[in-house]
Amino acid sequence: MDLVKAMALAAQGMKAQGVRMKVISENLANADTTPSAAGQDPYRRQVVTFKNEMDRTEGVRHVSVDRIENDKSDFLIKYDPSHPAADELGYIRTPNVNSLIEMMDMREAQRSYEANLGVIEMSRAMLMRMVDLLRS
Repeated sequence: MDLVKAMALAAQGMKAQGVRMKVISENLANADTTPSAAGQDPYRRQVVTFKNEMDRTEGVRHVSVDRIENDKSDFLIKYDPSHPAADELGYIRTPNVNSLIEMMDMREAQRSYEANLGVIEMSRAMLMRMVDLLRS
């Protein structure tokens, strides 16, 4: 595989991980939001799924975002009878976002992003070295 293809594949990976980090950021930003009235649903966590795509022009497979979908897990329940969204028993539904899990996912996405960036930097350095050798 030539270095330009490697750089293009890494760029696709960076793009996919960038979308993942954006979705995780939205989840973290909405982790403490609650509905404003009884019967309303709170924020629902979102997850990103990836897929492999064949790039026929380059002859390689690369990763891309397949879809962003809602996490179907149950909402968390919290007792707060003074809240406007509390039911008749005094409970409110809160988002199904676990900040610890989101932070672990964010760290994993960040490391994947950095790994792809490393591939681009190394490919660029190798290309520059090849150009220097050709000049000599």
